[in-house]
Amino acid sequence: MQAEQRAGLPPRSAPPIARSSLHYRMRPAAHRKAVPTGWVWAAHVRRFFFVAVLVVQTLFAVYFMLAVLPYHGGTLLEIALAAAFGASFGWVSLGGWLALSGFFIRLMGGDRKGLLARTSEAAFIGASLAPTAILMPIYEESVAQSLAGLAAAYRSLERTGELKHFEFFILSDSRDPETWLAEQAGWAQLVRMLGGSGRIHYRRRRLNLKHKSGNIADFMRRWGRKYRYFMILDADSLMEGETIKRMVRLMQCHERVGILQAPPRIVSARSPFARIQQFANCLYGPLFTTGLAAIQLGDGAYWGHNALIRTNAFMDHCAIANLRGIGLFRGAVMSHDFVEAAFIRRGGYEVWLEPGLEGSYEESPPTLVDELARDRRWAKGNLQHLALMLGGRGLALAHRFTFLNGVLAYAAAPLWLAFLALSAAEVAQFTLFPIDYFPAGHNLIPVWPEWHPEWAIRLVASTAFVLFLPKLLAFLDAFVRGPLRRGFGGSLRLTAGVVLESIASMLLAPIRMLAHTHFVLEAAVNLHIRWAGQNRGGELGWWASLRMHGFGVVLGVGWSWFAWWLKPLFLYWSLPVTLPLILAPIVSVLLSRHRLGDWLGRTGLFGTPEDKQRPDVIRECDALPQDIGDPGKMTAFERSLLDPEWNEAARICGNRRRAPVTLVEKALAKGPDALDRDTKALLAGNEAALSRLHREVRSSPAPRAWHPARARLECSSVEYRRDQTGPSQDTCEDTAQRP
Repeated sequence: MQAEQRAGLPPRSAPPIARSSLHYRMRPAAHRKAVPTGWVWAAHVRRFFFVAVLVVQTLFAVYFMLAVLPYHGGTLLEIALAAAFGASFGWVSLGGWLALSGFFIRLMGGDRKGLLARTSEAAFIGASLAPTAILMPIYEESVAQSLAGLAAAYRSLERTGELKHFEFFILSDSRDPETWLAEQAGWAQLVRMLGGSGRIHYRRRRLNLKHKSGNIADFMRRWGRKYRYFMILDADSLMEGETIKRMVRLMQCHERVGILQAPPRIVSARSPFARIQQFANCLYGPLFTTGLAAIQLGDGAYWGHNALIRTNAFMDHCAIANLRGIGLFRGAVMSHDFVEAAFIRRGGYEVWLEPGLEGSYEESPPTLVDELARDRRWAKGNLQHLALMLGGRGLALAHRFTFLNGVLAYAAAPLWLAFLALSAAEVAQFTLFPIDYFPAGHNLIPVWPEWHPEWAIRLVASTAFVLFLPKLLAFLDAFVRGPLRRGFGGSLRLTAGVVLESIASMLLAPIRMLAHTHFVLEAAVNLHIRWAGQNRGGELGWWASLRMHGFGVVLGVGWSWFAWWLKPLFLYWSLPVTLPLILAPIVSVLLSRHRLGDWLGRTGLFGTPEDKQRPDVIRECDALPQDIGDPGKMTAFERSLLDPEWNEAARICGNRRRAPVTLVEKALAKGPDALDRDTKALLAGNEAALSRLHREVRSSPAPRAWHPARARLECSSVEYRRDQTGPSQDTCEDTAQRP
C-alpha cells in the first residue's frame, strides 16, 4: 500500500460504488427533474423550420429528378432511382443548411440561447471548482504520444494554480505485455518528472470487457463517487488547462447540465492527408459546429472525448445493457457516446455542445487507410443505434434524430452507390433494348420517352451548389475576418487551400463511398470486427494500400470499360467516380508521405492558425521527452526485469498472488527469448515473480541465458550517457562484448 501511494497508484482498498448505481433505472416522466423551458421552446421552433425547409427542398429536387427521367417515374427502375437520389440529396442538404445556420449565427456574434451566452459573468467568476477526474482510456497506443498529451494537460492545469482540484487516471486495456509494461514505466517516469505522486494514477484491467465503455464503468465502480465531474481524453487528445477550468465553472453554474462537449480542433498534422483534414476541420468546422449547436441546444450529442461529464448523472443513467435482438442488434453497443448522451437527457439532464469553448484539440489519422479502419468500427456502432432509435423507451426525439443522423452518415454511401448503379441500368436499358412505349403494362395510350439534357445539367449544377455551399460560406467567413484570414496564411493561401482541398475531397469521396458500403454490408451480416490500437503517425506502404483499395481498382476499370462499351458519353459522366477508384492506391500512398507533408508545411499550403501560432499546450506537448516508456534496444519485458525503475513500476502494478515457481525457473534457465507472450504476461503481472527475477538476473554471476539482455541494457545506458554528456570512450559494440 505504501509503495502504491508513493508512486501515485490509487489505493486498491478504495470502496466500490453501490451496486444499484451500476444499472440504468428509467425514471418515470412524472418524476423527472424539471428543466428550463426557455431553450426548449426555441429548440422546437428551430427544428421545425429546419426540418420543413430540408423536406421541401428534397421534394423539389426529387420532382426535378423525375422530370429529367425519360418516363418521369413511370417504371420501377425510375422510382428506385428517384428514391435513392432523394435520400442522398437530403443527406447532403443537411450539411448545407447547418453551415448556412452557423454562418449567420457567427455573423450576429453568437447564439443568445447558447450556454455561455446565458451565463452571467458574475456567476461564472464566482463559481468554485470541484473535484474532477481526467481519464485517459488507452488500448495498445503509442506510450510516448499518449502520455505526452496527458503531461501537457497536467502542466497546463498546474499553471492555472488550480491543480489541487484535479486528478489524472491512465486506464489501460492493453493486452500485450510489451505495451503495458512500457505504459507502467512511462507512468512512473511521468510521476517523477511532473512531481505528480498521488495525482497521476495508472490502472490496467485484467479482463477487457465492453472495450472503452467497460473501462470507464470499471473506474466508476471503484472511484467514481470521489469526483463531482470527470473528463475523458483520447490518446491523441489535448486540452488547455484554462479550458478545463471554464468547463468546470460552467457546469457549476448550471446544475441541470449533465454533459458539456467542447468541439476539438485537429492539430499537429504532418502527412498531406492529415494536413488536409486539419485545414478542413479548422476552416469548415466552426460553421458546422455552430449550426449544429443552435439546432440541438440542450439536446446535444457527446463525441466520446474532450467533454466534461457530471459523475452522479452518468452513474445513475448511463449503464448500457447489451442489445437483445438478433445479428447486428445483439451484444455490446460499440459506439456508446451518443447512447450515453441520450440516456443522460432521458434522466432529466441537459447535454450541450458549446462552440465558444476553445483550447480543445485532437489529431487526425495520418492516412486514409487508418481513417477507414476507424470508420469500420464506427459504422457498425452507428448502425446498432437503429435498435435504440426505434425501440428505446423515453428517449428525446432530438436524440432519435441524432441516431438517425449517425446511421445516414454511413448508409449514405450504399445509397449513393445504388444511385450510380441504377443510373447505369437506366442508360443500359435505352441503349441495349428497344424502347418500351407501354411501361405501365396494359395501357392503350403509348408513353413517349422524353429527354431533357438541359434539365439534367441544371439538376447537376444545383446538387454541386449544395455540396460546395459550406465550403463557400466558410471561405467567406474566414475572408472577412482579418485575424482568421491571416491565420490561414493570407488571401492567396486561403483560396489555394480551399481549391486544393475541394479537389482532394472529390478524389477521396468515391473511395470512401465504396469502403463505407463495404462496412455497412459487413455490419449487416454481423461480421466480427477486431478492436485494435490505432496508427498515430506512420506512413502507408504500397502493399497495404493495394490490399485496401484493390477491389476498387478492379471495379473502376470494369465500370469504365462497361461505360465506354455502352456509350462513350456515359464514360465521361462516370469519370468523377471511376478515376478516383482506379487511382486510389497511388493517392493513398502519396497522401501519407511525411516528406510531401513537410513540403506543404514549408510552403504554407493547408496552414491553420494553430500552425502559425502554436497554443501553449501543444508546444508543451512537443517539448516533452520522446522516450517516455521507450525500452531502448531491448524489449519492455527484459527491461522490466533488469532496470530497477522499470521493475519497481511493474511490481507496484502487479498482483499479489503467489509466484508461478515453474515459470520463474524456466525464465531464469532459458532466458527471455524462450518465453511466449502468455508466459511473459503471467510473469510480468506478478509482483513476487518480478521481484525474484529482478534479483536473480542482476546478481553476480547472473544466469547465462540473461547475459545478452544485460549487455543490451548496458549498451542503452552508454548511449544515454553519451546523449547527456557528449562522446564517451565506450562504444555499444565494446559494451555488448563484455561478459
